[in-house]
Amino acid sequence: MLRTRASLVCVVTALGAAIALCAHITAANAAERERPIDFNRDVRPILSDKCFLCHGPDSASREADLRLDVEASVLEDRGDYAVVSPGRPEASELLRRIASDDEYEVMPPPQTGKSISSEEAAVLRRWIADGAAWALPWAYIPPRETPPAPLVNQWSANWIDDYLLARWEQEELTPAPDADKVTLIRRLCFDLTGLPPTPEEVAQFVADESPTAYERLVDRLLASPRFGERMATYWLDLVRFADTVGYHGDQDHNIWPYRDYVIHAFNCNKPFDEFTREQLAGDMLDDGGVDALIASGYNRLLQTTHEGGAQLKEYRAIYMADRVRNFSQVWLGGTMGCAQCHDHKYDPYTTADFYAMGAFFADIDDEAHLADQYAAGLNEIPTIRKPELEVLSVYQRERLSDLRAELQTLQAEKDAKQIARVAGEIAAIAGAPGKTMIVKRLATPREVRLLPRGNWMDETGPVMAPAVPPFLGEIKPADGRRATRLDLANWLFDADEGVGLLTARVMVNRFWYLMFGRGIAPTLDDFGGQGHPPEHPELLDQLALQFQQSGWDVKHMLRLIALSHAYRQSSVATPEQLAVDPHNALVARQGRYRVPAEMVRDTALEVSGLLTDRLGGPSAKPYQPVGYYRHLNFPERKYHSDKNANQWRRGAYVHWQRQFLHPTLKALDAPSREECTAQRPQSNTPVASLALLNDPSFVEAARALAARIVAEGGSTVDERLRFAFLQCMSRAPAAEETRLMAGLLQEHQAYYRDNPQQVSVALGVGIWQQDAQRTPADAAELAAWSGVARALLNASETFTRN
Repeated sequence: MLRTRASLVCVVTALGAAIALCAHITAANAAERERPIDFNRDVRPILSDKCFLCHGPDSASREADLRLDVEASVLEDRGDYAVVSPGRPEASELLRRIASDDEYEVMPPPQTGKSISSEEAAVLRRWIADGAAWALPWAYIPPRETPPAPLVNQWSANWIDDYLLARWEQEELTPAPDADKVTLIRRLCFDLTGLPPTPEEVAQFVADESPTAYERLVDRLLASPRFGERMATYWLDLVRFADTVGYHGDQDHNIWPYRDYVIHAFNCNKPFDEFTREQLAGDMLDDGGVDALIASGYNRLLQTTHEGGAQLKEYRAIYMADRVRNFSQVWLGGTMGCAQCHDHKYDPYTTADFYAMGAFFADIDDEAHLADQYAAGLNEIPTIRKPELEVLSVYQRERLSDLRAELQTLQAEKDAKQIARVAGEIAAIAGAPGKTMIVKRLATPREVRLLPRGNWMDETGPVMAPAVPPFLGEIKPADGRRATRLDLANWLFDADEGVGLLTARVMVNRFWYLMFGRGIAPTLDDFGGQGHPPEHPELLDQLALQFQQSGWDVKHMLRLIALSHAYRQSSVATPEQLAVDPHNALVARQGRYRVPAEMVRDTALEVSGLLTDRLGGPSAKPYQPVGYYRHLNFPERKYHSDKNANQWRRGAYVHWQRQFLHPTLKALDAPSREECTAQRPQSNTPVASLALLNDPSFVEAARALAARIVAEGGSTVDERLRFAFLQCMSRAPAAEETRLMAGLLQEHQAYYRDNPQQVSVALGVGIWQQDAQRTPADAAELAAWSGVARALLNASETFTRN
C-alpha cells in the first residue's frame, strides 16, 4: 500500500510538472505567433529549403521563369495572376499552389520529396497579409550600429548584456542565475586554455573576494601560452591541417612548422588581418620574413595524390576546387564549392564566380609531384612535395635562444654536467630543422578556364581572370595589373570596397561559439540561404564592428565576451527555458557539453601529472592499436608510437592521419580534416566510453593519477577520494559518491589480492615508470587505485564544460 501510494504521488507530481510545461509551451507558441514576421528569419529559410531548387539562383534548373530569391520576380505582374500580392493572401498564387490537392499543381512537386507544413504555410500567409516586406540576405547587408534599447537594470556587465536583455524582455525570459565560482573557473580554463584548473587555482579563485578577481583570471588565461594551443586546435580544423596528404597512399608530408606559426600567432595576438594576409600571400610580402613563408604553407594544406597514374589536368582542377571551397568557408562563411558544376542552388554564387576565384591560386607552383609521378621520394615517408624549405620554426628559434643564454650562464659557473646537457639539446634542435611546404610563385600563372559541368576534360569554357563574386564587390588593382592573392587578402578586410565586415561577422560568430557552444548564427560555415539566420542580429553586427574597430584583435573580442554577465550564467536549464528556448538560441543560460577530443586527452594527462608542457615542434605519436595501418600502402608502413616525453604532449600536436585518424580522437568526434570543419558533431556513444577505458594513453594516465593519489592524497580512503575528485572535477565527492567509489576500491583490492599475477599487467601499460620501488602489497594497492582512477577518467563530469 505504501509503495502504491508513493507511486501515485510520483505520478501526480509528474503530471503536474507536465501540465506546467505544456502551459509554458503554449505560451511560447503564442508569443511566437505574435512576433512580427521577419523575412530573413522566418520567410527566406522556408523559400530556400522548399522552393529555390526550382525557383532560385541556378538558371539551369529554374522553372516557369520564376525566381523566389529576387523581389522583382516575386512581385512581377504576370497578367491574370500574381505570385505574391502584398496584403492579399487570397490573391497570391504562391499560397494557392501550396494548398492545392492537384498533384500536378501543388508546390513543391511531390517528386522533390519536399512539402510545406501547415505551420510554414501560416508563416507565408502572415507575411503576405502584412505586406510581403522583402530584405536582402542578412549576411550580405553591411553591419550597422544599432544601439540596444535603453534599459534600467543592474545586471549588465557590458553592452553585450544590454542587447541580450532587450531580446529577453520581448520573450519574457529571465537570465539564469550566476554560475558558482568553481564552475566558472573550470569553464573559463577550458574555453581559453583547453585545460582544467588545478585544485590550487580553484581554491585561490574561490577565496579571492576582490571585485577584480574574475577580470584578473580572464587576463591571466589569455596571457597563458596554452591559449595559443587551444585556439590553434580550432583553426587547424578550419584550414584542414593534417600530417598526411589524404589521397591514395596518405603519405606523411612536411608541414608541422605551420602549426607552430599558428600557435605563436594566437599567443602573440597577431591581428587577424595580418594573420590572414600571411597565410594567403606570405610569399608576396616584402617584409614578411621566414614566418610569413611558413604561413604561406596554408596554400599547401589541401589533399594531394602521389599515385603513378594521376592525370595532371584532373588534379589541377581538383586542387583548385579544394582551395576555393576552403577559402570561402573559412573567411566568407560561404559554400562557393556548390557552384563548381552549376550555379549555386540557394545563393548568388555562379559557376563563373567559382572559377574566377580559383584563378587567384593559379600562380602556386606545387605540381612537381604531378608532372613527374615516378620521381624518387613520392611514395616514401615523408613524401616530397616541392617546393620545400629547411627551416627552424618560431618555437625552435625561441628555444635555441633560451638555451644559448642558459649555456652562457653555465659556462660562467663551469657546471660541466649541465653544460653538456644544454649543448646536446642545442645540437639536437639545430641539427633537425623542420621542412615547410612553402609557396613558390610561377612567373606566369596557369590558365584557368570555366569547366562546363565541372568536367576537367572539357576546355571549351572561357578563360577566367581572378575576380571576386560581383555581388560581394570587386578588386580593381590601381595599375590595371592582374589581381593577386595579396589583393584578395586585402579585400577581405576592406570595409568599403571589400567584405571586411562579412569576414568580421563570420569570425566573431565563431568566437561566440567557442565561448557558448553555439554561434549567434548557428550554422558557422554557411551564412547563405541554407544557413540559419542569427537570433540576435544587432548583437552580431555590433561584435563585427567592434572586431574591425579593435584592429582585428582576437584576444580583445574573447575578453569582451568572457567579461559579459551572459557568459557567467549557470548552464542549468529551467522548464520554462526549455519550453521557450530548447536549443538556447537566446542565450538566457550557458551551454553544457563535452569538451573536444584533444581536450579530453589533455585533461587526463594534466590531472595525472604526465602532460608534457612544451610549445611547438614535430607531431607526437601516442599509442594506437597494432595493425591499425595495415590497409595503408604506397608504401606499406607500421606505426611506431613515441618512446619519450612526446608521448604525453597535448592533443594539438597529435599526428593527424587523414585516412586513419587516431581511433580515440575519431570516437570523440574529431574530424579527418579532409574539408573545413567549423563545428564538430557531438555524439555520446559506448565506443567513446570504451575508448576512454581501454586506450593505453588513458590507462597509463590512470596509473599515474593513482600514484599521485597514493603519494599526495593522504592516508585514509576518504582523504584520497577527496584528492582524486578535486583533481578531476575540482570538487569534493558527495557522501554517496564516496561510498560508491570506496566500494569500487574494495572490489579491486579483493581482485588483486586473489589474482596477484594481474598486478604487473595493470601497472605495465605504457612507458611511464616510477622511480620508487614498491613491495608487492604496495603494488597491489596502486593497481586497485588505478581502477578507481580509470573510473574517474571515464566520468562525464571530468570532461564536461558546464
